[in-house]
Amino acid sequence: MRGLRRFLGRHLLTAFAILGFVYILLPIAVIALFSFNDPAGKYNYNWQGFTFQYWREVLAIPALRDAIIVSIEIALLVSVISTILGTLIALALVRHLFRGRSSTNLLIFLPMSTPEIVMGASLLALFLNLGVSTGFVTILLAHVTFCVSFVVVTVKARVTGFDRRLEEAAMDLGANVTRTFLRVTFPLILPGIGAAALLSFALSLDDFVITNFTKGTVITFPVYIWGAARIGVPVQVNVIGTMIFLIAVGIMAVGVLVSVVRARRDRAIAAQAVEAH
Repeated sequence: MRGLRRFLGRHLLTAFAILGFVYILLPIAVIALFSFNDPAGKYNYNWQGFTFQYWREVLAIPALRDAIIVSIEIALLVSVISTILGTLIALALVRHLFRGRSSTNLLIFLPMSTPEIVMGASLLALFLNLGVSTGFVTILLAHVTFCVSFVVVTVKARVTGFDRRLEEAAMDLGANVTRTFLRVTFPLILPGIGAAALLSFALSLDDFVITNFTKGTVITFPVYIWGAARIGVPVQVNVIGTMIFLIAVGIMAVGVLVSVVRARRDRAIAAQAVEAH
């Protein structure tokens, strides 16, 4: 019994973590598996046979191709605009004291805590009252509205843990404010900015509820899936979902690899400095 308790104490948390990852990744594994399915009819719910046909014809459906292109265009624009605005807001909130700073901190969390159906309906009412026709631009504005909050929170966490003494050292060595920001501050907070950009891209690409309120006649990838689900989702949807997952994992792997290489380089430089002294 004592040996069993020791074994459980050492491996129970690991077992729960593995079960959690299996629970999270199992639906993705099903999507990837059925991207190779050859369904007999229009419903891709039962395994019929293995085929690469739909991977070769991933953009064979014009409506699906147009929907994924629109979603990627919106997501790219949203990630750029949200990252720029959110980074500036985060720097202002952390680095400067101004009237309304506490209220701004509170307002930043409102889009994150507001239910999507409430935000979507509110944005639709706003656009209609202003006489703005719903479509590509309104989707873009709506996505920026809620993505900025996530960018601010992500970048703010990175800036808060930033060592200001590095900037002071750069200025003592003769660098001006602009050069210090470009050569010291920006590279150190860049991982947080990159993570915020990827998060806003994923949130925009994935959003359905707010998009459905503000889309007009524009069809995005989630809206296409919702419409196609009533008559049968094509296998290409599983293929595109698997591609998005693989690309996301690849980007994360590259980020981890870069962090490991940078950490090893920093340790080597520190070791050389110690030897030199």
